[in-house]
Formats: sequence, C-alpha cells, structure tokens
Amino acid sequence: MLKVEIQGGVARVTLDRPEVHNAFDDALIQQLQNSFETLGKDPSVRALVLAGNGPAFCAGADLNWMKRMAGYGYDENLADAQALATMLATLERMPKPTIARVHGPVFAGGTGLVAACDIAVGTPEAKFCFSEAKLGLSPATISPYVMRAIGERMARRYFLTAEVFDAQEAYRIGMLSLLVQGKDLDSTIQELLKHLLAGGPEAHAQIKDLIRTVTHRPIDDALGAETAKRIAEIRVSAEGKEGIASFLEKRKASWCSPES
Repeated sequence: MLKVEIQGGVARVTLDRPEVHNAFDDALIQQLQNSFETLGKDPSVRALVLAGNGPAFCAGADLNWMKRMAGYGYDENLADAQALATMLATLERMPKPTIARVHGPVFAGGTGLVAACDIAVGTPEAKFCFSEAKLGLSPATISPYVMRAIGERMARRYFLTAEVFDAQEAYRIGMLSLLVQGKDLDSTIQELLKHLLAGGPEAHAQIKDLIRTVTHRPIDDALGAETAKRIAEIRVSAEGKEGIASFLEKRKASWCSPES
C-alpha cells in the first residue's frame, strides 16, 4: 500500500492503492506514520517527495473504512481521528524538506497531506475538494494545515461549499506552490531537490522550526531577541562553521554530493 525508496539522499514515499485512488484507511495511515517517523530520523535522508500511484494523488477516506467508522462510537472515532492527526503532524514536523508531487485529484483528507508538505508542485490534471460538508462532516483534522496554506477567507468558501476547484485556483489560493505541465513535473521537482540538497541538513531543521516559531507572532523585542539567539547558535555550530568556511574557500560544503 506504500512504497518507500531512498536514493541520493531523497526518500520517495508513494501512496500505492491505485485501485481506490490512493484512499486512506487506518492501515495506510499507520504505514505513513511509521515511514515519516523513520525517515525523519534517518541521517541519510535529506529530503522527501510524497507522491501517488495511478490517476489520483489521494481520494481521501476509503469507502470500506468509512463503513467501519459508521459503526464506531465516540471513543473509537476519537482514536481513529487522532491517528490521522498524529500522522499529519509527523509529516509537518519532519526536520527534512518535503515536497508533494500532485499529479492528479486530491480530495478531503488527502488535501491535508499536500498542505502539510513544505512545497507542493502540481499539474493541470490536479483538482481539489474539501468534500466533508456534503457528508455532514467537518474537515477538522486537516484544517490547521489547509488553513495555513489558503487562509481563513478561502477556507470559509471551500470548506462550506465543498465545491471542486482546479489546479489554477489551487495555485492562486496557495494550496500549490508551483503549477507546471505534466511533462515538466518531475524535472521541476528534481530542480527543487538540487537546491535543497545544497542546503545544510541542520540548517533546514532549524529553518523549519524558525518558520513555525515566527509565524503570526508580533514583531517585538522578545521575538528580536529570540531570532538573534538562533542565528548566533547556528553560526557557532559545526555545520555553520563549515558552511561559512566553504563559502570563503570557494568550495562545496561537506554535505554536498560531488554532482550537486
């Protein structure tokens, strides 16, 4: 149900349930959770690409899983929802850069995967829908990531209407970072990976934490002091010293591969 390949510092995690358009069930959620945890701790992994096999990226919840959930009580539903929330948080907090390769439709919970990644690259074949309202439900678990991507105003429209919108609109409102033709999808991602692999792995982890910390905070003396402390700490770290030395000596940093 899930393929994981690691090559050249890049982990490629592929949803592999094309017969159900890569829909979630509890087993796939657990596999994703385990993979994100393991890859996040693997020093050989510098970046992650999340993709889907078949015509869709992810169709949301699997129908058979939904049938089982229909018979659950509150406690079972809470545990089920918590597993999805934990998996999305693990992806979002991964200390490595993450890219969503969005080649086709993304519905409901699948949009949470896209929004939890640092960068989302899509094609015109991609389309999106927060379909929960039409099932009498709410996109609660994915909302922190989706609302961060598209903002409150667009969430009010698309969460409430549950209408399908295309890739151009997804790019306009922030669900997609880049919109490219299908023939250019993999080369665009490869170019992004080239840039990512040239960055320091500890710097990437620190930058992701910095973004989470600074976002929506007031620009005051406390924030200024914290950001000054952060740059001072990374300047005196082994990676910071190596990065500055490599720049001054006009050579590649130690974490760069020979071909990068």
